[in-house]
Order: sequence, then C-alpha cells, then structure tokens
Amino acid sequence: MKGDLVRYCLILMFLAPVQLLIAQFDPPAGQNGSHAMYADSLAFIGWATSVVVERGWMEAGNQSLGLATYGNDDDALGKADFSVVSLGDGGVATITFGFPLWDGPGPDFAVFENSFSDDFLELAFVEVSSDGEYFARFPAASLTQTEVQVNGFGLLDATMIQNLAGKYRALYGVPFDLEELKDDANLNIQQISAIRIVDVVGSIDPLIGTTDVAGRLVNDPWPTPFPSSGFDLDAVGVIHDQRNLSVNVNQDVVFSVYPNPTSCHLSIGFSGMNTTAEVLIFDMQGKLFIQQIIKPDQPISVEWLKNGLYVIGVRISDRVFHQKFLKF
Repeated sequence: MKGDLVRYCLILMFLAPVQLLIAQFDPPAGQNGSHAMYADSLAFIGWATSVVVERGWMEAGNQSLGLATYGNDDDALGKADFSVVSLGDGGVATITFGFPLWDGPGPDFAVFENSFSDDFLELAFVEVSSDGEYFARFPAASLTQTEVQVNGFGLLDATMIQNLAGKYRALYGVPFDLEELKDDANLNIQQISAIRIVDVVGSIDPLIGTTDVAGRLVNDPWPTPFPSSGFDLDAVGVIHDQRNLSVNVNQDVVFSVYPNPTSCHLSIGFSGMNTTAEVLIFDMQGKLFIQQIIKPDQPISVEWLKNGLYVIGVRISDRVFHQKFLKF
C-alpha cells in the first residue's frame, strides 16, 4: 500500500509540469488573471440591438431529432440577463448594433453565454464584418484533449481555451479585441457593422466536429440532444463604438478626463454644472477601485493603480458619463 502511494505521488509530480505547459490561457471569472468582464461593468456603453438566428441541429449526427428550439431570437438582445437563445449544433447568430464598432484601446466587445458553472462550457466561434458579407474569425484555440469525447454533461478547463465565446459562467462576457484582426485586408476594424456567433460542434469525430485556428478539433460537451442544444447566446456587450470616439456630451454638460494618459493624478471636468459628482473607477473586468465624491476639476490620485486601461464613471444628479483612461 505504501509503495502504491509513493508511485502515485511520483506520477503526480511527473504530470504537474506537463499540465502547467498545457494550461496557458486565463482562468475562470473571479480568479486572478481572468479576463472575464462582468455585465455591470461601466466599460459597456451599449448592447446588441438586432439579431438573426439560423438554428442548428439538436445533434449534428442525428438530424432526425430536428433543430434546437429553445428561446427566441430577441433573447440575445440587450444586457446579459440569463434570457438566451440556443443555437444548436453549428447554429449561427448574426448581431448588429445601433452604431458601428471600432478598434479602441483594449477589448472592443464581449460575448455572454449562460453557463451555470466555471467548467460546464458550451463554446462558439466569433466573427466580425465591416461590410455585412465578408466575416473574419478571431483565431480561436482549444487545447482540450481530443482522445476522449467530453460528454453532454462533461466539464472543460477554461485555461485551455482562448478566443472562444462561452469560456466563462453566466453574466461574465468573453472580451474580444479587434486589433487581433488588423492584418486582414478584407476587414476595416474601425467600422465593424456585424458580429457573427457560430456554435462549435464539439464532437471529436472529424466528419462532424469543428476545428480551431491550428486545425485541432474543439472538444466540448457533446452531444446535447435537447431543444436547448449548443451555445446559448445571452448578449453581446459593446465597449467601443462611434459614440465614444469623442468627449461625452449630454445636453449642456460636457464631461472630460485629463490628463489622459496619466501616471499620477486625474481631474474630472464637467462644464455646464457647478455641483459635486460621484466618481467610480473600474478596471476593464469591472472591479471597483475608487468611489468618492468630488468637485469639478478636483484631482484624484491614481498613482497606486497598476498600469493599464480603466473606466471612470461620473454620476451627476441622474446622469452618468463614462470615459476610459490609461494609467502608465
């Protein structure tokens, strides 16, 4: 018995570094280093306004079961709220917005699924278009093993998944940065008019399954032969669109943040009103760092913040203004 225990420990010691090499992407929502974005983050300035869904099969290998039927197309609109439309195997949702998206600093939009846990993950590819016809796919990676099928209620490790929607639990979106597609000559990343979500058929059967950017089969929970089959699209949140290319203007109030970028202090200008305001500063994942009441042009110390991109929200009476700033 003691010898068996020693052998077991040696096996674990041998496998540990292998796992560390394989698990190379960010972890689930709420863990250190996660890129997950909470639905209430002030980084979001808007949500999808229209959608067209082409349902996929409940089970790609058994089309006699019919198409996925759960939810309505409009359930993918507005803020993430657990109200979803199921795409089915290989199903597609094409999302449009009130304003074109553009490539700003950091992530530009995020896609939300409704997983009830950090490891039951149904995945989808994400594509964007600037003309409504040509769609460029974000380079997705799946390092999950492909020797054994993850069954319909099986679990995944988020650290083995990159650029696939559905990586995080409900109300936490997967962010996407348009800069990753800047070298695509057929795409204008400063004028994105549509986003397409394509369900991953998670079978390891090469005749049915789908592959990542390196040609690896993407192994995710499959089959799910139910009306709610496949990726469950909850929402698409907008971080950068044509509205935040310039300073926020709301009626007679002009809101500005300066200096931006900054290394030490920020000042908030809101001309047109002589009053105090509540200031909240979040990181791009929605974690709150500063909340205080200030007067116009009163400096706020941000020297202690780590370098990176942040969102500042200013609440004046019943109006809220958002702006991003860079701490360096």
